[in-house]
Amino acid sequence: MADVAALAGVSSQTVSRVSMGLDNVRPATRDKVLAAMEQLGYAPNSAARALRYGTFGTIGMIAHRLARTGESRTVEAVVEAARVEGYTVTLVDLESPTSDDMTAAVARLGHQAIDGLVIVRAETAGPETLSLPPGLPVVVSDSRFVGHHPAVGADQTAGARSAVEHLLGLGHRTVHHVSGPEGSGPAQMRIDAWRAALEAAGREVPAVVRGDWSAASGYEAGLRLARDPGVTAVFCANDETATGLLHALHEAGRSVPEDISVVGFDDIYLAEQLWPPLTTVAQDFREIGRRLVDLLLQQVRDDEVLTDVHQVVPTRLVVRQSTSTPRSG
Repeated sequence: MADVAALAGVSSQTVSRVSMGLDNVRPATRDKVLAAMEQLGYAPNSAARALRYGTFGTIGMIAHRLARTGESRTVEAVVEAARVEGYTVTLVDLESPTSDDMTAAVARLGHQAIDGLVIVRAETAGPETLSLPPGLPVVVSDSRFVGHHPAVGADQTAGARSAVEHLLGLGHRTVHHVSGPEGSGPAQMRIDAWRAALEAAGREVPAVVRGDWSAASGYEAGLRLARDPGVTAVFCANDETATGLLHALHEAGRSVPEDISVVGFDDIYLAEQLWPPLTTVAQDFREIGRRLVDLLLQQVRDDEVLTDVHQVVPTRLVVRQSTSTPRSG
């Protein structure tokens, strides 16, 4: 580090800030330091950093099917929040979120010198079955882990309720639901809120149409629902499901929103570019990521015990052109 500092004409502290990825370095200075590092073949030593600062400067993160937009936006938010704090992120993307697969992923990350772990949407893995190393700081984007690990998540209940109440307020007699997969915590919370909102309004509760978060499952559900002339409003568990549903309704000759109103959940970037632009429940992914990193670093830096902490991030209904009053008659 001293050699790099001498070659770049800066202090060792500046070299340290650059190697940690901190923002409080002028771009021109950063470029000089990086050029000196390359010329001398210098790479920061994580073990030495841990001895000096007590941390490795790395957060482990486990996600499930990163190709899904909700997961990718949460991961993006965590990476950005970690970067601001001078931490890098090591990511493992699981195909299956079972407790065994999750435990194996934790073991892999444990060999890579991490200071703590962020679990994005544990899905079918539960707090009773997930095995984590003792003493490892953990934060989970899943309210089921409250009492075991600190948790941060969007207000699933209020979000789903706002979608249903919006559709009922437009005059629809009931609202059909294309859900997420069985065993998923967020999917079940949205189902429960959908059902409770209909029951509170004294409306018929249709059978759940089971999906798996994908556009393909939304398409299959849309073909099925399009055959029922009594369907006038559908709440989809996420925007990707709603995208497939819109496709199927168009193929079946059912107009949106004239024949069937559609609401999604997430407010992905694509939602306002669909036709018609999708009414949806927006999650604040950036705030969720920031809070996940904040709670994790409170444990890493201050040894705080945050087992019972559960932070709920508000959702927001975004009304676009995919919803309207039902046809008369």
